Amino acid sequence: MQAPLAIVGFVLGLIAWWQSGQWLWGVGAVLMGANWPYTMLCILPTNNRLMAINPADANPTTRATIQNWGKLHAGRSALGALAVLSFLAALHS
Repeated sequence: MQAPLAIVGFVLGLIAWWQSGQWLWGVGAVLMGANWPYTMLCILPTNNRLMAINPADANPTTRATIQNWGKLHAGRSALGALAVLSFLAALHS
């Protein structure tokens, strides 16, 4: 469900930017759209590594990979939060 919502936010942000001329809508749209490549380039490889690990074979390296996965997801959440802040700033101005 996250992917379609990111696309909708991206498209609607671009439409709002085009209609209003307020650059913050465009910034928010780009930040929202950035979730797609960030997920594909950064998170997906880590997901694939984790999915390939047999739980019985987990080790300290597995734990470090899971911790890295959490940091990567925090980055994706930050992109969304920055997009929302940009949209709110555009509404306020």
